[in-house]
Amino acid sequence: MTFQDKLSKQAFAKAKNIIPGGVNSPVRALRSVGRDPIFIDRGKGSHIWDIDGNRYVDYVGSWGPLITGHAHPEVVEAIQKTAEKGTGFGAPTELETELAQEVLQAYPAMDMVRMVNSGTEATMSALRLARGVTGREKIVKFEGCYHGHSDSLLIKAGSGALTLGIPTSPGVSTAIASATIVAQFNDFTGLEDIFARDGQDIAAIILEPVAGNMGVVLPEPGFLQKVRELTKQYGSLLIFDEVMTGFRVSYGGAQAKYEIKPDLTCLGKIIGGGLPVGAYGGKREIMEQIAPSGPIYQAGTLSGNPLAMAAGLTTLKILQKPGTYEDLERKTTTLAQGLQSITRELNLPTWVNSIGAMFSAFFTDQQVKDFHSASTSDVELFAKFFRGMLERGVYLAPSQFESVFLSTAHSNDDIVFTLEQARLVLKSIR
Repeated sequence: MTFQDKLSKQAFAKAKNIIPGGVNSPVRALRSVGRDPIFIDRGKGSHIWDIDGNRYVDYVGSWGPLITGHAHPEVVEAIQKTAEKGTGFGAPTELETELAQEVLQAYPAMDMVRMVNSGTEATMSALRLARGVTGREKIVKFEGCYHGHSDSLLIKAGSGALTLGIPTSPGVSTAIASATIVAQFNDFTGLEDIFARDGQDIAAIILEPVAGNMGVVLPEPGFLQKVRELTKQYGSLLIFDEVMTGFRVSYGGAQAKYEIKPDLTCLGKIIGGGLPVGAYGGKREIMEQIAPSGPIYQAGTLSGNPLAMAAGLTTLKILQKPGTYEDLERKTTTLAQGLQSITRELNLPTWVNSIGAMFSAFFTDQQVKDFHSASTSDVELFAKFFRGMLERGVYLAPSQFESVFLSTAHSNDDIVFTLEQARLVLKSIR
């Protein structure tokens, strides 16, 4: 089938008149890859179809949470059966407790967990909790790690290693920015310097244990362990943002893979089968400071809504089947190494980072280990690659600095097809 996008262009033109930028989340606009968005009609398994009838192998998966693929029949059935009884009550249901129990069994660092509605809400709430528990104001985040769009996290690095952050968006006050310190991922010496200066005022470090929002960037050996010890030394909390890595790099997330126990963990839509949900949890003595048990306020009318709880329970049961994660990692490694092999044959400088069911291929000749090295990637080459793959039936995240996500629905044939198209596209644009 010849690629067509006439209907998507018409839909986008209409949307721009009534929705800012024509989209409800900026990356969907596809500006960074130099084209207009495609509008999706439906998805099934590893494939999606747009409103023009084009079919794609989908490696976005709603930005990670659809680890069992689109419209998994068991997940759909769970949602339908639950919806027949009511879509929400603003009151407790047993489903909330059941899903919480499953999450706690997978994450031993958590004694208690609070359901919310998004990853952004989870990280925002975890930081408020950390500040409330420690009585401190400052937090440390890492440049290139994205934790949602709450004010204290929309911060970029200042001019030097020890400078406080500056806002990345109008509307973020300088007072809030001044309480956020930006460090460099995998630079433990720099982090030690920050704590030597401000350690007594730092409530928490928040980080993605495997960064996924500057592309996939792995922690160097020992880095996470050193960060854990540093926070203990200064009485600060360690918050793992596993919105992306939770239940994806392993069933117990990155903290299980690297054998680290953070004080607080944030999870995202994967625990709701892709429906709007998030969670944050940790040690009992910390979590019991949240209202109504304690004085630190956080609330949400749709938190723990039954549709997301039912979808999440079913998804986690599917993921518990023997061999699931071994198969996911095998497929991911095959695709990542295959792409690396093609770029080497074509003499295109590329660095590939892969873990679990996610990977990134950076168009750079440098090892990618932090934001600065990721930023050396050839974004114009990636944009050409994205457009070529899209027109050949492969839907990638529309940014050099995002992850490729695989699901249990992706087949060996999907991977073979993807590599065949990648070879053709890369030959044409090198």
